[in-house]
Formats: sequence, C-alpha cells, structure tokens
Amino acid sequence: MKNPKRIAIGADHGGFDLKSVLAAHLRKTGYQVEDLGTSSREAVDYPVFARAVAEAVAQGRADAGIIIDGAGIGSCMVANKIPGVRAAVANTLQTARHSREHNDANVLTLGAGKVGTGLAEQLVDAWLTTECTEPRHLNRVAMFSQKTADLDLSDRDLERVVDRLQEIIGPMAAAEPSGEAVGDQPDTAREFVRLGATGLTSVAPAEQPGNIPGDLARYIDHTLLKANATEEQVRKLCAEALEFNFRSVCVNPTWVSLAATLLRGSDVLTCTVVGFPLGANEPEIKAMEARRAIRNGAREIDMVINVGALKSGNDELVLRDIKSVVEDCVDGSAKCKVILETALLSNDEKRRASELARQARAHFVKTSTGFSTGGATVADVALMAGVVRGAGMEVKASGGISSYDDARAMIEAGATRLGASASIGIVREAKLTSVSA
Repeated sequence: MKNPKRIAIGADHGGFDLKSVLAAHLRKTGYQVEDLGTSSREAVDYPVFARAVAEAVAQGRADAGIIIDGAGIGSCMVANKIPGVRAAVANTLQTARHSREHNDANVLTLGAGKVGTGLAEQLVDAWLTTECTEPRHLNRVAMFSQKTADLDLSDRDLERVVDRLQEIIGPMAAAEPSGEAVGDQPDTAREFVRLGATGLTSVAPAEQPGNIPGDLARYIDHTLLKANATEEQVRKLCAEALEFNFRSVCVNPTWVSLAATLLRGSDVLTCTVVGFPLGANEPEIKAMEARRAIRNGAREIDMVINVGALKSGNDELVLRDIKSVVEDCVDGSAKCKVILETALLSNDEKRRASELARQARAHFVKTSTGFSTGGATVADVALMAGVVRGAGMEVKASGGISSYDDARAMIEAGATRLGASASIGIVREAKLTSVSA
C-alpha cells in the first residue's frame, strides 16, 4: 500500500463518535473517504461493518481501511478473515508505524475505548504516511499468501523453531500468568522478530512511563472537584484546558454536560467522578452514575472503590464494584480509572486493590481523591505500576501534585496521567525548566 488516497471507514455503535471525527479529519487532510456505517449510536453488530470495510479494500474499491469498535480486537479478527487483507490493531504510534513498515497493513483497527480523539488522529496520520519498503519486510509480507508447504522449511527447521518458542514462552508465562502483554517483554519480542515474526500484539499504554514528555499538558487532567465550584469556574476550567491542550477536564457529574459541550470538537476529553469521594455506594449505584455521565458526554470515569470492603477482606464485593463501572465504560466507549485512596491502605491492600482493578480490566488505577488524609506518593505510584503494567493498564497520580518537580517524580515512578488543579503552573514551570536547561 503506497500513497493511499481512498479510505474506507466503518464502526459499530461504540466507535460511531470517533469514526465521525476521523472521517472529518481525513477529508480535511485531503483523503477521499467512503463511510460504510454505522450511522448512529444505536446498538449494532461490529462484524457487519468490519467486513464491509475489509471487502472494500480487498476488492480494490479503497486503498486502505479504518475500523473502530470498543477495543479494536474483534474488528481486526473479522477483517483478517478476508483474503488480501492485513489488518492490525494499534494504540501507540510505534505499533501503528510498525504495522505498516514491517507488515504493510492495509486495514487499521482502533478501540474507541482505548484511545482518545487526539491520539486516534495521530495514529491514523502515522499509519497512512508510513510505507513498507525494506526488502526483508516485503519478502515476509509476500509469505502471508503462501501455503505452509511453500515456505521450504525442513522438519529440523520446524523443530528448532518450536523448541526456541517454548524456551521463550516458558519464562514469559512464569513471569506473567495472564499472558496478556508481549510488549512488556522486550527480549521476548526481539526473539519472536528474529525468528521471523513481522508483527507482535501489545497492550502497552498509550503513554510510556518514565519518560518526561515534551508536552506535559497531555499527561494532565485539569481538575475542579470542589463542592462550591460554580458554572463560571467550570467554564474557565474548560477554556484553560483548550488553551493549554490538557488531556481532559475532570469535573463533578453535575457539570459533565456543560463541559462536554464546551469541549466538543477538541482533543480535550471530559472526565468525571463516580462514588466520589467516599466510595461507599453500592455497585449498582456507581454503575448507574457511570452510565448517566457517559450519556451526558463523559469519556473518562474516575470511580472510588469501596475502601471499607477492601479493608474488611471482602475482595469479591470490591471486584464486583469495579466491574460494574468498567463494563458500562466499555459499552459506552469510555475509560475507567479506579481510585484506591492509597492514604487509607497498607501496601498489601494497595497491591490487592490494584490486582482487583486488573482482574476487572480497568484502564487505570489512580492513587487518590484528594479529599482524604493524603495524596499521591512516588512510592505508591511505583507499587501500583508494578502490579498493573503487565496488563497494559496505566497509573494516574492525583492529590497534592502542585509543581513540575512533583509531576516529574510521579512520571518517573510510572504515572502516565496526572490529576491536578495547579495544572497551569506545572506546565509553565516545565517550559521554563526546558528553556533554562
């Protein structure tokens, strides 16, 4: 696929909003876009639309295809059933580029519940402008359509490959029982590539922890959760978020509709809180809160766990508590951040809570509400990151982050998102630090 001009795009109900944004972005960029549906948020079956896009590419009616559903995985499976289609899921710029450079992918699938609007546009741009040109990659791509017998491997060759794969997979399985993330095993990944793999599936977070970003603002949820916050203050918060291009604004549920309206068409997401700040509501109530917030325009939900249940050893209730919100978030193409309230927990309880969030398939674990006895600490961020990173989850540090040094320390410890009300001061300090360095 070289210099694609005609793009077929499709999505299910969970990807409808993102599809509309990407279609407009592509047209503005100069591409010819054929929208193959769906045409509303009414529930539909993703295989219908994934197949339509894949067939458009396979039949030559489109140079490339883009498919969006909740996670991107199901649509990728469907598309790869169509002969001539090489579909890849991407949620980082690296995987988007590699799917083209190494695999000559002609269909890209995205998860609306995994990537925001800004990142999705970057992924599409990177994917469409990267080419597969190296002979070694082109030769491997040519093998896609070959039968196994055509690969000219001897029995001994196959035995060596199997033996080596067992050596690789064995330690990986021992180190990571869930087996969910190749991306967390760089040596393993390199070995697969050395053996001939031209693509690896990874669920690594969109932001890589430990590296201080050039645009720190994209790490920050610009936050106003005070009980006495006024409409004027919320409007000001949204205007600041647009000016500085923060990742999201985080407001109380009553302000979600207003914030979503003010931020419409931008890269800034609307975030809100559920079960806030005590976390003592029943799971069904939290789920209802989440659904209502998503209908009103929230794309990220920060929910507080039942701290008392965790400290009582009732892990079953805590897991159900988290799952109830995660499931509604996934259905609504929103991300769920699980607030542990670390200041109230022992290290063992922090590990247990992080593991329960992992089991529930949450998108983030988050340190604090900012309304308890303490906020984020470097030690807590590192502990939480160590538990969840293998599942492709991210860590949000929140509570008491008031300076660039605070932000830097949290990111170096493993945070990929920061919650702060001092956001503007932090990014201004970061720019001054960069200039003086």
